[in-house]
Amino acid sequence: MKKIYHLSSCTTCQRILKETQAGAKGFALQDIKTEKITPAQLDELKEKAGSYEALFSRRSLKYKEMGLKDKVLTEADYRRLILGDYTFLKRPVTIAGKQIFVGSEKKAVEGLKTLIGR
Repeated sequence: MKKIYHLSSCTTCQRILKETQAGAKGFALQDIKTEKITPAQLDELKEKAGSYEALFSRRSLKYKEMGLKDKVLTEADYRRLILGDYTFLKRPVTIAGKQIFVGSEKKAVEGLKTLIGR
């Protein structure tokens, strides 16, 4: 399976999708705002990423609003928060077979570009 979970209104996601041309390279695209991530999808991402925390975005505005930076969060908390609000998923998340690339950090984007051949 080749799939990218992204947010269509996120300029960083738009830039990465444009640079990699992933949509044209056979990757299915899922906008997590209009098509919520399912518990089964999130569990699959966790298996590949190693933890729910690895998929969790601390850049979300709600992270500060909810005072989460002052709390000790468990894996169950990360899972519940991501399923409850799409902004808590670090994005984009790309799956290609057994490989996963999470977020917009340079290492993840370069790995994706190498995989796609761009």
